[in-house]
Amino acid sequence: MANSKVKRRVLLLCGDYMEDYEAMVPFQALLAYGVAVDAVCPGKKAGDVCRTAVQEFSGHQTYSESRGHNFSLNATFDEIEAGNYDGLVIPGGRAPEYLAVNESVLDLVRKFSNSAKPIASICHGQLILAAADSVKGRKCTAYPSVGPVLVAAGAHWVEPESMSAFVVDGNIITGASYRAHPEFIRLFVKAIGGTVTGSGQRILFLCGDYMEDYEVTVPFQSLQALECHVDAVCPKKKAGDTCPTAIHDFEGDQTYSEKPGHTFNLTANFEDIDASSYDALVIPGGRAPEYLALNPKVIALVKEFMESRKPVASICHGQQILSAAGVLKGKKCTAYPAVKLNVVLSGATWLEPDPIDRCFTDGNLVTGAAWPGHPEFISQLMALLGIKVQF
Repeated sequence: MANSKVKRRVLLLCGDYMEDYEAMVPFQALLAYGVAVDAVCPGKKAGDVCRTAVQEFSGHQTYSESRGHNFSLNATFDEIEAGNYDGLVIPGGRAPEYLAVNESVLDLVRKFSNSAKPIASICHGQLILAAADSVKGRKCTAYPSVGPVLVAAGAHWVEPESMSAFVVDGNIITGASYRAHPEFIRLFVKAIGGTVTGSGQRILFLCGDYMEDYEVTVPFQSLQALECHVDAVCPKKKAGDTCPTAIHDFEGDQTYSEKPGHTFNLTANFEDIDASSYDALVIPGGRAPEYLALNPKVIALVKEFMESRKPVASICHGQQILSAAGVLKGKKCTAYPAVKLNVVLSGATWLEPDPIDRCFTDGNLVTGAAWPGHPEFISQLMALLGIKVQF
């Protein structure tokens, strides 16, 4: 973790079919920053899961929805006490529709509201704030269809100019959608007493079609929330183009399952990239590395970062690219277990990822096995970059 001793504790209010990103990005980002996060759901206990929903903007009159990852809870709703937490985060999606009629949920939210502790709510999460009578007289934004409810609850509605919109009024932070995460998370960290040092770094993400959904967006938005300049590029694509992503989950089969993920927006042109202008490289996993490892320009880019001793953070199947680039010889390295052969044959010392969330740093190289390891993965990259979150 970013801090050896936990100084803040936050509650994440979950429910089935909450939006996938809106649960996992703040959850793992805050953990990476050294904040303890308890994820709870009414009627469920620690170790249970909530199914999530991928909600996308696909050019139709409303968003589309498909199945997301399974989100594991780490605390029991009936055992929590609001007084033990420094703040509350409420994801959106469809879960708030029914959580907003649960009196135990509303009582919990009122306790945070009445004590003026920070509450960060996004997208449809504001339905719960409205039901708890926590927005009267407050400026709020949300996903546009939530506007009439907030107006009826006495809020001062702020129409979102884009899905990246956010509003702060006192202890309440509201956002329009997961596209607002960088500022939404940054403001929440500030609200619970956090300060960031070492920000302003320039970080490059090496993307490809069917990279793992979490493995690109969680670190991407977590680093943006730390006020880093983060670019995402993909061979043969330019700024404004998109990459489809894949949801890889562990559901009891002999290998991970795969479902369609969100569409990820690229921010820069691959052909124009100057590696010398970036401070670090991040390589997501998923299926993209299989074919990116065959691209000579990708290999040259990775070699340039490694030879210059700049931080390189690679997760899951991303190490297929490192292996193909010949940069692992003599390194200690982990990866998704199926990639062990690539790592060993490239001359690296294999480090067993047991448990699967273990990550390791060897010199300028951070490696992880899978997306459950993001908190360690991100915090170890932060350490190499000299970025700290202090409370």
